[in-house]
Amino acid sequence: MKIKTVGGKQQVFCEWRKRYVRLTPEEWVRQQTLSWLETEYHYPHSRIAVEQSIQVGETQKRCDAVIYNDSLKPVCIIEFKAETVALQQKVFDQVAVYNRALQVEYFYVCNGTNGYFCKVNEQGYDFLTEIPTYEILCQKK
Repeated sequence: MKIKTVGGKQQVFCEWRKRYVRLTPEEWVRQQTLSWLETEYHYPHSRIAVEQSIQVGETQKRCDAVIYNDSLKPVCIIEFKAETVALQQKVFDQVAVYNRALQVEYFYVCNGTNGYFCKVNEQGYDFLTEIPTYEILCQKK
């Protein structure tokens, strides 16, 4: 990661946004996790949108990251938290709000220490035992 200090605060170059952003604990988790998903699970860099704006009812929201398939249809929402933030029900509820707009089949919540990849179903969601590859995310059902 490219890190610099501006005005006494650290910034990291975000490869997805093509600019330096403040290096917060959550941003550290985002940068590390997205790089890992690209390297280990073959998520294409060009199919990852960071800080994706969405409309939920009358409100503008921002997803930490959204994964798109080759047809540019969203297939996965990712929510990042700092390592010190517990992944409690309210984090999953936050993703559920985003999913009202995006209607994805998968989501991932991660705080750098713990991560839960889930598949949405009619009753809510199921926890997966493995992180799916990009190809699995994009399979047509």
